[in-house]
Amino acid sequence: MQHDADGRLLEVGARTRTIPPGLRRALHHRDRGCRFPGCGLSLGEGHHVRHWAQGGPTTLSNLALLCRRHHRAVHEEGFQIERQADGALQFRRPNGRPLPEVPPPATVPADPVHVLRAGHIAQGLRLDAQTASSGWLGESLDVGWAIDVLHPLAAGPAASCQ
Repeated sequence: MQHDADGRLLEVGARTRTIPPGLRRALHHRDRGCRFPGCGLSLGEGHHVRHWAQGGPTTLSNLALLCRRHHRAVHEEGFQIERQADGALQFRRPNGRPLPEVPPPATVPADPVHVLRAGHIAQGLRLDAQTASSGWLGESLDVGWAIDVLHPLAAGPAASCQ
């Protein structure tokens, strides 16, 4: 483990390719789910950002949590991961184009019905059980009236030429 001058933990590492339990717990605590853009699945596997075979260390800063599907995508389908200077991960498609970051899902309020009702009241909307009810009582359609309403030009000067 490496600590800064104030005793805060900077880095946790291991001497083997396999991730020891303590480092795995730290990885899960830091990443909180698959880091592949748009995924976030809570179950994941540790992935060496710089591969172990290429000299990548088994350290927290060189690991990313990926779900099984995205771990396979990186190893077998050509997707790539790079750690940026600021520590952020950049994912790339097999053709090298960057994958855009996906915004986190919107938070759902504790009482969403109350929030919706308050929004409707603020807009002056009054919604009740009859809001979506039709006023039609089953009578037959007056086609001429329907055309006049739906297409006002049908009753205009062009209609009188016939």
